Amino acid sequence: GTSRQIPQTIIIGVRKGGTRALLEMLDIHPNIVVAATEVHFFDWDENYVKGIDWYRSLMPFSYGNQITIEKTPGYFTSPQAPERIHDMNSSIKLLLILRDPTERVISDYTQVYYNRVESHKPVQLFEDIVIKNGALNTKYKAIQRSLYDVHMEKWLKHFTLDQIHIVDGNTLIKDPLPELQKVERFLNLPSRIMSSNFYFNQTKGFYCIRSDGRERCLHESKGRPHPLVNNTVLEQLYSYFREHNAKFYRMVNHSFDWH
Repeated sequence: GTSRQIPQTIIIGVRKGGTRALLEMLDIHPNIVVAATEVHFFDWDENYVKGIDWYRSLMPFSYGNQITIEKTPGYFTSPQAPERIHDMNSSIKLLLILRDPTERVISDYTQVYYNRVESHKPVQLFEDIVIKNGALNTKYKAIQRSLYDVHMEKWLKHFTLDQIHIVDGNTLIKDPLPELQKVERFLNLPSRIMSSNFYFNQTKGFYCIRSDGRERCLHESKGRPHPLVNNTVLEQLYSYFREHNAKFYRMVNHSFDWH
């Protein structure tokens, strides 16, 4: 009685915003099934040309009362993804998890830094990438990804605000349950995720998941220590994002506790 369904909900981003944590936590819900890997269907042309049947073939089997969710953080910043997702299903529900844009930039750098170290490639200090000739390097991809207002504008051309639920990534890490209950309501699902599904792991410094008699924490690549960043550089980043954040708050009719 199961079949593969095209997702009724997609986590569209943002990279290093907490998408994996959100997906794993939602997977606790009996009415949710999740795609195991990032599919990159709507943001990579070489996948998009393979067509919707190829996309469906990568989804998990589900029952009729279950919602299929996939997550690809690259969708949020992709110029093509909003229109392509709209073409597939104009009434789809989207989940967007965001965190303080400066923290997101540092986390983005940290992931690339560790990947380069593991591949024995040369690495640069954070400050040497973010500052060029004494000024903020606003062309740095990690900074571009944190301009939430710029990307959101593209999504709001294709979707109404009530189709996009924004999850506070900073809150999800500190206190997961209230954020997940908001998602349950947004998806019109019965409330099934409980506080007993989470326990705080002192070693890792974040919450791990307990469900079906199993315990699991996010991969060791999550929650890596960030570099200590020069205060002057931090202030430059805060200052640069301030106006973009204010514009984003107006767009979504909601404020966040960001610098």
